Amino acid sequence: MIDIRPFDGLGHRDHGWLNATHHFSFSDYYDTARMGWGALRVWNDDVIGPKAGFPPHPHNDMEIITFVRTGAITHKDSLGNTGRTGAGDVQVMSAGTGVVHAEYNLEDEATTLFQIWIKPDRAGEAPGWGAREFPRGDRAGKWVVVASDNPEGDDSLPIRSDAKVLAAKLSKGDTVEYEAAAWRHLYLVSATGRIKVNGVEAQPRDGVAITEVEKITVEALDDAEIVMVDSR
Repeated sequence: MIDIRPFDGLGHRDHGWLNATHHFSFSDYYDTARMGWGALRVWNDDVIGPKAGFPPHPHNDMEIITFVRTGAITHKDSLGNTGRTGAGDVQVMSAGTGVVHAEYNLEDEATTLFQIWIKPDRAGEAPGWGAREFPRGDRAGKWVVVASDNPEGDDSLPIRSDAKVLAAKLSKGDTVEYEAAAWRHLYLVSATGRIKVNGVEAQPRDGVAITEVEKITVEALDDAEIVMVDSR
């Protein structure tokens, strides 16, 4: 099954400083048919205005992955962690038993990002945070795992869930393949550029929900930057 979820049909809230699009139910956007996809619980497509952001707020027992598309986001938490994550790079916060954090766009331009929440397999562990650079050139024409439950095996940021977050940068006409067991849940979004997934066309920022498929071929109809979650 390959289900295209058009960007214009997703949940949308414009708060002025934050223009947010929700692929799944989140905050005051609620759709019983869009409560998650496998262990994937949240995929928010956020545009954060300059010198604005999320003030300190708590989380627990959730893996929160932030993929910055343009601009940068600055993180600060109750564990004493601080860091700036720039365009193309990734940060991961394992909320664990509880953490308070703030996320601000301290830049002079808008920041765009995907914020992805994945349910953990293990509860009650200590919280943690990490970030690293993932140069766009390293994922040209191929998938790169940016977060997973096996970081030693793929040099990714660690998450506490049977899941992977992957990214690929494709030039127009490029294809990239991915294989997974048919019971897995794949969800992918092209941040920029039109794509086809097994021949089914998706527009930029559409959601593509996939299950009961053992192999996908993604074709770039334009230059495209793709982010995908593979979860149980």
